[in-house]
Amino acid sequence: MPGAVARTSTFALSNATTSFILALADKGWRRALNDDPHLRSGLNVHGGHITYRAVADALKLRYTHADHALRI
Repeated sequence: MPGAVARTSTFALSNATTSFILALADKGWRRALNDDPHLRSGLNVHGGHITYRAVADALKLRYTHADHALRI
């Protein structure tokens, strides 16, 4: 959080993330990720599979699409 506008930036972060937190709490992580492509795009690793291409490329490891990893 930027120190000059800590209160405002805290409200902004809270407003931006509350819907994701509620979805995770209400549906559980697996259903929430399956239902929301934006939330799913934040998945980096699942079940030993790297599900974020930039991470896989940076580490020179195999990439697995999140949709596939979630089915495993």
